Amino acid sequence: MTLHLPGAHGALRAYEPRTEPLALTPGTPFTSRTVFSAAHVVADPYADTTPDSPAAVDWDATLAFRRHLWAHGLGVAEAMDTAQRGMGLDWAGAAELIRRSAAEAKASGGRIACGVGTDQLTGGPATLPEVRAAYEEQLAVVEESGARAVLMASRALAAAARGPEDYLEVYGHLLRQAAEPVILHWLGPMFDPALEGYWGSSDLDAATDTFLDVIAAHPDKVDGIKVSLLDARREIDLRRRLPKGVRCYTGDDFHYPELIAGDDQGFSHALLGIFDPLGPLAAAAVRVLDTGDTDGFRALLDPTVELSRHLFQAPTRFYKTGVVFLAWLAGHQTHFAMVGGLQSARSLPHLARAYELADRLGLFPDPKLAEDRMRTLLHLYGVTP
Repeated sequence: MTLHLPGAHGALRAYEPRTEPLALTPGTPFTSRTVFSAAHVVADPYADTTPDSPAAVDWDATLAFRRHLWAHGLGVAEAMDTAQRGMGLDWAGAAELIRRSAAEAKASGGRIACGVGTDQLTGGPATLPEVRAAYEEQLAVVEESGARAVLMASRALAAAARGPEDYLEVYGHLLRQAAEPVILHWLGPMFDPALEGYWGSSDLDAATDTFLDVIAAHPDKVDGIKVSLLDARREIDLRRRLPKGVRCYTGDDFHYPELIAGDDQGFSHALLGIFDPLGPLAAAAVRVLDTGDTDGFRALLDPTVELSRHLFQAPTRFYKTGVVFLAWLAGHQTHFAMVGGLQSARSLPHLARAYELADRLGLFPDPKLAEDRMRTLLHLYGVTP
């Protein structure tokens, strides 16, 4: 049945939803790439909360979504920005999420890595010793859970650091005491404006040199780096300068097919927010790549880039709204509510376009359910046939 979807300028356009999904089933573990999906959290829609109150999480639905990702062979990157760290999920909620998800990973045999930050520092500007202590507290929680740690970029460190030497000191201290190799995360300001000038400079060449200095001083303590700068050329140049044995995990939601496919000098593994809605399709593509069929991999994954670029369009940090919206349409949760009320962060035309692009890709296991839920949202906004 035809849907009438609003465009960017308010005019309605007719769209005929597809009737059959892609046939995507769980499969064997990947052999050529290590792939993590950063995963969203499912809010408790019945909790009496405000945007400023602690997040109320539907734990059953949240953990069920992680089992869905594991079933398709993907690792879960937990308590990252996709889970609304610093945008609705505070450290207390993130710590509980880490403990619950790590236990679920152990029971399910799933791969998991968890974000370590400093977001418990909420009382104004912090000193460098306070930043170190906050990182240490979170690192201990992740290590006690048995998960791999992802050292995330810190707003507090960006505010406190006087230059590159402070980043070298803080990260060196953390790497020396880490029990196992960690993943270092460079999140660009398009994802979080408070991270402008990270690594001590707004000049990306200078920042890259400092980042590489941190790794070079402790290569045995760095499993890999996650780069989220939305700049494919810079990521390729950076991965070619990494010490042997240190992986590059692309976090580039604009250029991921080419970066994962790689070239004759190497490739990127993946830790991506877009693999939350793309999970089964992304997994199928990586299994094709495992056979050495790069063209087949690109044929499956290249058509998804238009959806990803749409979800991650500026202001990029609100991509989580589209991710959760698609999870609702796909039947992974019963509602379109988000912690912090973030479901209001994208417009109806933006969401309508996300639905159309995802439906064309065959991402919805039950296209009729997705159509009915899209129709419900349109009615809520006053769109009538």
